[in-house]
Amino acid sequence: MAIRFPSWLLPRILRMKQQPSLSVFLFCLCFLGSSWFQVSTAENATTDPSEVRALNSIFSQWDTQAVALWNISGEPCSGSAINGTEFESPPNNPAIICDCTYDSGTTCHITQLRVYALNKRGVFAKELLALRYLTFLKIDQNYFTGPLPAWIGNMTALTLLSIAHNAFSGPIPKELGNLKDLNMLSFGINNFSGTLPPELGNLVKLQQLYINSCGLGGEIPSTFANLRNMQVLWASDSPFSGRIPDFIGNWTKINSLRFQGNSFRGPIPTSFSQLTALNSLRISDIYNVSSSLDFIKNLKNLTDLALRNALITGSIPSDIGEYQNLQILDLSFNNLTGQLPGGLFNMSSLTYLDLSYNYLSGSLPPWVTSISQLNLVVNNFTFDSSNINLPGLNCLQRNFPCNRNTPKYAKFSINCGGLELRGSDDILYETEDSAIGPATFNVTSSEKWAVSNVGLFADRKNPSFVVNTPAQVTGTDVTPELFQTSRLSPGSLRYYGLGLENGPYTVKLQFAETVYDDLALQTWQSLGRRMFDIYIQGNLALKDFDISKEAGGVLRAVVKTFSVNVSENYLEIHLFWAGKGTCCTPDQGHYGPLIAAVHAASDFTPTVSGVPPTTLGMKSRTGLMGILVPVGVLVLLVII
Repeated sequence: MAIRFPSWLLPRILRMKQQPSLSVFLFCLCFLGSSWFQVSTAENATTDPSEVRALNSIFSQWDTQAVALWNISGEPCSGSAINGTEFESPPNNPAIICDCTYDSGTTCHITQLRVYALNKRGVFAKELLALRYLTFLKIDQNYFTGPLPAWIGNMTALTLLSIAHNAFSGPIPKELGNLKDLNMLSFGINNFSGTLPPELGNLVKLQQLYINSCGLGGEIPSTFANLRNMQVLWASDSPFSGRIPDFIGNWTKINSLRFQGNSFRGPIPTSFSQLTALNSLRISDIYNVSSSLDFIKNLKNLTDLALRNALITGSIPSDIGEYQNLQILDLSFNNLTGQLPGGLFNMSSLTYLDLSYNYLSGSLPPWVTSISQLNLVVNNFTFDSSNINLPGLNCLQRNFPCNRNTPKYAKFSINCGGLELRGSDDILYETEDSAIGPATFNVTSSEKWAVSNVGLFADRKNPSFVVNTPAQVTGTDVTPELFQTSRLSPGSLRYYGLGLENGPYTVKLQFAETVYDDLALQTWQSLGRRMFDIYIQGNLALKDFDISKEAGGVLRAVVKTFSVNVSENYLEIHLFWAGKGTCCTPDQGHYGPLIAAVHAASDFTPTVSGVPPTTLGMKSRTGLMGILVPVGVLVLLVII
């Protein structure tokens, strides 16, 4: 490669050589060698003609075209493709990167291709094979369909392959295991079927694997034991089954592991105690065999630990205070017993603590209120005057003591996430617009009903637990305005009726999908799937409930009606995210239960007033004054 200096630069370099500052001179040479020389060379090179034809064909099939930042004067390897412009900046999309050092700097080859979040349609174009030097292919967040072809195994230069958030289908070809230089592979949020090919165990350089919501199931192949360079594995919302493999305990470089919404049976492998590099561990919905927390004893680098509904037994480790990096601790929906260890007080980094739905006992220490996000509902804690900083929590322990055996109500209605509203069905839906966060609960002042939310939106900035929509919801017999707000939860959302008269009740739950696009639009935003379970009085009433599927589309109302018996003066309605459904459509952290309204009423003629105690007392005093005043006037008239 010939190095040519521009005429204005050579005299300046010569003058610098006469100065004592040699370092400045060397810096200039290094700068020129790394940037100007390269650009100058690239400007004299041309793109391989076969790759130009292939790129033109691919873009034609996908109905896209080059942006003005590159393909200057019809030359693909120009502008941002060679000058160091940020490859993944939004204006540079679609984008390519070229390497123009071939044939003594006269030939450019396309090494990177990105077509990201443009809602393009088509198939995995065969012309991609002509891009023989391609190391980076990212086509996420489009609407590509069809199978992943077997010939993808010939694209052996690839080090990164990302095709997530599409509508690809069919099996994963075993030939994918030929791409032995891959260090990142992502095919989550698609419609694939079948199982993971054992040949993927050949990808020994793999560091990141994203297969969440991909559609595959079955057991994780034993050949995956070879993937010892793994650093990130996200495999949630895919029906993987069997036991979580013990060999994962040998992936000592892994720092983020997610198994949520799968079909794994326990226990969690004790070999996980070797994963000392772990920062984030999220496992949920384990069945069959329980586990203790012994396996976390060496995982002192954890910042995020979520073991929700994972059949965890025993007590919280007494040395939990040594986990000084821990920010998020979610051990909800397990079988933990014992008291809260004092070491939790020493965890200055802890901002989120969810221990709800366990069997923890004892009194609560004053320091628990220092944690910004805290939920301890449905345990066996005891309360006295020192618990005044957590009002209402005593009502939401396992025996639900408030108004127990002294019922006052026979119905309740809630506008979830919204203000008081009287529907066209003449039902007054009460306000439920409290500032519910990741681990919070709220009991109404009348102790008539309560709401509890647990769960943290993964990877979502500025999360909101209410969905507002100006769009008109159709297919409802009640006021459409009832669906302008809905309560959203990333984990578990429960509504409780408290102090209810015992007997048979009818529960009506109102839903409408107001987040995702309609599937008929064939956009990646329409690929979102919301699935959650509905429990009434602790019994599973609906599994994998999908609002839009039940309603026949988005922005359409659906009402689910249940008959239930109240026998202990409370009613529990539980919407539970079991890790299923997409996680990141249309943005990170869009998943979990979504509900617009709750209504429960007795099927019998109640004997209770249905009036809150404080109001009843006020009315009683008002009634007494109404009697005394006329009598006093009459006595005064008689005296006169």
